[in-house]
Amino acid sequence: MLVLLPTNHGPLTTVLMDCVIVTGSFDNLRSKHVRFLQEAAKWGKVHVALWSDETLQALTGRVLAFPERERIYLLESLRFVDQVTLVRERIEPDACPDLGAAPPHTWVVHEESDTPGKRAYAQAQGISYRVIRNQDLSGFPVPSFVPPAPDSAQKRVIVTGCFDWFHSGHVRFFEEASGLGDLNVVVGHDANIQLLKGEGHPLLSQDERLYMVHSVRCVHQAMISTGHGWLDAEPEIALVKPHFYVVNEDGDKPEKRAFCAAHGIEYVVLKRIPKEGLPKRESTVLRGY
Repeated sequence: MLVLLPTNHGPLTTVLMDCVIVTGSFDNLRSKHVRFLQEAAKWGKVHVALWSDETLQALTGRVLAFPERERIYLLESLRFVDQVTLVRERIEPDACPDLGAAPPHTWVVHEESDTPGKRAYAQAQGISYRVIRNQDLSGFPVPSFVPPAPDSAQKRVIVTGCFDWFHSGHVRFFEEASGLGDLNVVVGHDANIQLLKGEGHPLLSQDERLYMVHSVRCVHQAMISTGHGWLDAEPEIALVKPHFYVVNEDGDKPEKRAFCAAHGIEYVVLKRIPKEGLPKRESTVLRGY
């Protein structure tokens, strides 16, 4: 892949960016999958060869939790993924699929799917072969929050929530909210989520939930709340100084409306409408409680 980049010696220069291929089903996308994609992106532009519903059903005999259209949508929303191609032909366990383009520079696999056959195939094809270990996937790295410049004219948007079982509905919500300006997401801290939702909540830690939220490319910045109650994001709102506070219908609360009215923030309520062609998703249903 060729990319034009500015340099110190002139306005533009042509830089060759390695094409990295990864393969898999990415069914029920979780943080371990996203961390894998993030690590793979260190080697170049990530091209995901995604197994189709029919291919996986023939191979495993089971129905997937999430249909291919939704899996594509989620993968394409991630800041670590450059391209997704659906693979419908029969899977060759030790071969890199033919995506109808130039061969990739690098094939990246997880250590659990590393085989001598894949290594031999990559060597025969002249493809660099990289294995990501479990130990490489520890932690949930997210950049620190950077306050907006005092003279910035860019519109800023803030959304808040738990985001416990990340799904396509969250991505759609972020896409719509980001249409108003730079999207800042405040993830509820663990103690407050338990306070609001009860024992057993949240399912995932605040660091993991923050990581998944920030992985979505339309999210400008993400942070963990430090307040309490329905306005647990009040300290973060003071930092962001948003022009818009966006909620969905479930998150619409009188306390939030009153706060925005008192602070000159435009309050926007979005309907929970899934991306066209995708099913409606709710974290409560996916968690099972």
